[in-house]
Amino acid sequence: MTSLGQALSNPKPSMRYCTTHGSRNEVSVLVINTGGTIGMKSHGDVLEPEDNVFVEGLRKLTTFHDERYAEETCMYDFYGNRDKTLVLPAYKDNKRVVYTFLEYSPLLDSSNMTTEDWAKIGMDIEKNYECYDGFVILHGTDTMAYTASALSFMCEHLGKPVILTGSQVPIYEIRSDGRDNLQGALLMAGLFHIPEVCLYFRNNLYRGNRVTKVDAGSFDAFTSPNLSPLANFQLGHGVESQPLQQVWREHRAEPQRGPAEAVPWHHRGNREVVPAAAHGGRVVLETYGTGNAPDNRPDLLAEMKEATDRGVIIINTTQCLRGTVSKVYATGVVLYKAGLLPGVDMTPEAVLSKLSYVLAIEGLDLQTKKKMMAENLRGEMMADLAGAMLNLRDSRFIQVIAKSLSISCREELVAIRDALTPPLACATAKIGDVEALKSTQEMGSNLSVGDYDGRTPLHIAASEGHLKVVQYLLDQGSTIHSRDRYGDTPLSNAVRFRRKDIVMVLRKGGAHLSREQLAVSGTELCSLAANGDPDGLQIWHLAGADLNTPGYDGQTALSVATGAGKLEAVALINRLLSARDQDK
Repeated sequence: MTSLGQALSNPKPSMRYCTTHGSRNEVSVLVINTGGTIGMKSHGDVLEPEDNVFVEGLRKLTTFHDERYAEETCMYDFYGNRDKTLVLPAYKDNKRVVYTFLEYSPLLDSSNMTTEDWAKIGMDIEKNYECYDGFVILHGTDTMAYTASALSFMCEHLGKPVILTGSQVPIYEIRSDGRDNLQGALLMAGLFHIPEVCLYFRNNLYRGNRVTKVDAGSFDAFTSPNLSPLANFQLGHGVESQPLQQVWREHRAEPQRGPAEAVPWHHRGNREVVPAAAHGGRVVLETYGTGNAPDNRPDLLAEMKEATDRGVIIINTTQCLRGTVSKVYATGVVLYKAGLLPGVDMTPEAVLSKLSYVLAIEGLDLQTKKKMMAENLRGEMMADLAGAMLNLRDSRFIQVIAKSLSISCREELVAIRDALTPPLACATAKIGDVEALKSTQEMGSNLSVGDYDGRTPLHIAASEGHLKVVQYLLDQGSTIHSRDRYGDTPLSNAVRFRRKDIVMVLRKGGAHLSREQLAVSGTELCSLAANGDPDGLQIWHLAGADLNTPGYDGQTALSVATGAGKLEAVALINRLLSARDQDK
């Protein structure tokens, strides 16, 4: 079985797509309904999940489904199913979120969620990854933070939003938080390029591996103790985003890792903690304050040292809601000397998930696993941005502009940088200047921001054929699925300008053709075949188009090339189809 990370980075061109709708103003979201309070109904004063009622309930609410639009457009999902597909009313710029439900059976109370359920969610994201622009996971609140953390580590090189949400009160009740939570999650997943596993609750979008549940009796059920929300919905449905540096953009230069079965093993501190961990080889220890424990217990410290020497990984986390583990007190230093690894400012949910993920990777030695626990893999721990701010102040270019405008404060310097980044980054991408892009990146700039047409540096570099720039941008986590105002992606630009090497790099990085391109791919392939254009046919094939897709008249590229006597095109199509069949 391939890992989820490998699947996301190597999309399968054989997946099916809807070709009857998908306008430039439509985005598609898959809703994976695992259960939870949001869809429960009361049975004898006890809330329980109820199968096959949630979608029909939403269909009756005009704020969740525009029936007239659905009828006019003959709307259905990618597999021809209308029963589970709904569409939100038009949002800003007339954008439409079309969303399809995948409902688990049986539906689960989140207290019954297991690691196998995490794996199932992950594999369902993998299976449908190319077909949707974003994903929403409906989940019970009790273990939602654990699932969010686990998925953040399972989903390597993620390029689309995966947003968990739920509610404290069932959506059918008069005063329910479920309606706002679900609608907000759908809009976030469909309309915003945030390539992370997130949790949306009470108007706030949080990084998934940074949250913890803090309240069972309030709509404000979750908090992110050590990282402010990535964005939140304000009154009037305006969206207020935090600084773009907070959006996690994974470096795609990292090697692919194998599948991970998360098996949390959590022990609270007492004398039995180390012996109990001898079989599992892992411990999460919750200590006081900044990571302190009694230093007058040589027996306990000796057992910890003996265990870590033997290969048991012990993570030292603080029991405090906020703060970080550090070497401030002598009672904390002794734990470092005993071989414990600091959990920094990670939540218990994130530590458990990360530790399970790292330990499940085959072929890594102990030192590599310890190193990974200390690395910021998915934005789960604090990162030092001081260097970026120093470079910003040291930038000669920014200094000149700041001086001319009589600006000196940090906030205004950041505003200048953010305003200048899109045109500067796109200009340097156009001429293929990697070093200039590096300088822009070192200032803390976000290289995924588009210009006035929504074209990002990756769009520009893909169009111009600058392979080194494309690779650098991917390595820095540039958004690979972003669309400009014409609906084009970096991959579609590379196809249009026939940049074969760039098409291959983008595909390896997880890019795939859009719904609109796949809808016309058959006609494009037939046209290329009629003109005897093998290079064009190969470009489309490398980009993920199915050579057997019929054109508007029902003919395939092979039949067109054969009828036109284009023998070179016929030979190429047969060779590519044969190679594809062998790969299967």
